[in-house]
Amino acid sequence: MKNAAFTLTAPLLAQPLSWASTAIAAPLKADPAPVVIVAGNLWDGLADNPLGPMELLVENGKISAMAPDVGRPEGARVISLPDHTVTPGFIDSHVHVTLRPELEDKIFDLSSSAKALLGVEALSILLGHGFTTVRDTGDMDIHGYTTCDLARALAEGRIAGPRLIPAGHLISTRGGHGDGEPLLGADSNPWQNSLADGVDEIRKVVRREISRGAQWIKFAGSGGFSSPADDPSQTPYSQEEMNVMVGTARDLGIPATLHVYGDEGIRRALTAGVRGIEHGNLASRDTLTIIEDKGVYLVPTQFAVIRQARLIDDDAFWKAADKPPYVRRKYRKYAAQLMEAAKNIADSKVKIVFGTDIGTFSFDTNNAGEFGEMVANGISPVRALKAATSMAAEMLQMPDIGVLAAGKTADIVAMPGNPFDDISVTEKVDFVMHDGAIHKSPGQG
Repeated sequence: MKNAAFTLTAPLLAQPLSWASTAIAAPLKADPAPVVIVAGNLWDGLADNPLGPMELLVENGKISAMAPDVGRPEGARVISLPDHTVTPGFIDSHVHVTLRPELEDKIFDLSSSAKALLGVEALSILLGHGFTTVRDTGDMDIHGYTTCDLARALAEGRIAGPRLIPAGHLISTRGGHGDGEPLLGADSNPWQNSLADGVDEIRKVVRREISRGAQWIKFAGSGGFSSPADDPSQTPYSQEEMNVMVGTARDLGIPATLHVYGDEGIRRALTAGVRGIEHGNLASRDTLTIIEDKGVYLVPTQFAVIRQARLIDDDAFWKAADKPPYVRRKYRKYAAQLMEAAKNIADSKVKIVFGTDIGTFSFDTNNAGEFGEMVANGISPVRALKAATSMAAEMLQMPDIGVLAAGKTADIVAMPGNPFDDISVTEKVDFVMHDGAIHKSPGQG
């Protein structure tokens, strides 16, 4: 993010925003006729290796049979994918559909309707990449509740896109990672719906987020790399404040996760009882062992974080990224520690869940690149693939997705080649079925 004076929305909207050139897909419904998918190779989301040739029978949005031969029901549509690997639809558990990197220093000036348009565009793109479920972990609408509105519109079939799990806004201390005020002029007095200092204000904000439709609570448990006024080593919330944050959500049946990098913030959050940890890229081996022992899920967002540490001396990369100077300074400060922690995560038995932080980088980039980044950092292909399917579904407590089996929701994708041999084929998904509706098939682009 960059420092910016407070400006009105109208001049910003005069700029050519990214949705202007993107075709938005219309919502589709499941085919009323049975669909038979003939896979040259199939992986079910659970096995340690692909299962080989297999067929799936899809009826009424569900997988009704999976076997080497499911027969050919009357009127069935047959889709043959002989050179493909068929897998469960991918799950990205850390996205920001109302954010764009080129708008980072202006995002708080945009209207709620402008952010909704950004979200509609992003959701269409994500589905095209093979992501049939996403969790948004930070609504950038600091006055409204756009991601919750988008989730309802998707569920009601009014817009096209993946299943959306909204985590509402990033709840933050004033001056912390989620506070937009440092981006505005010092004489402005903006009201932001997700700022909470002290236990009474935390209870109020958590309850309000949930009442508006947040299905997770996410809070800023440390500073960050992209925010101008803090540092990843800082731990702004006390143990008491984290206990109240997580406990208030738990009392209302909602799990909590947090943006955090280092040991102190992670350990306080584990004591408070969070279900997930976002980033965690400065965690020590001892802290990773505690995460593992508690069965807490880690979403390491390595494409957005570790790649920047690895490329810290690549001037061309940073020039193309067009980040403010303080971002690179922070990554340089922590680069060696980030790379060491990535190795420790790969060596651990922590429950890793796939998440990309897309929105902080361009939607022109295929977020499936996270698979390749994870493998490059020592995570096995099968662990990376499970992170985006069965393990993500487990964290989200959504047993009907993330696995291919009779009775499961028909969220199915396919890609040419075998991701166990070449993980990069995850970036070439050319068949997408979501809730039994075909959104993309070979030849459609």
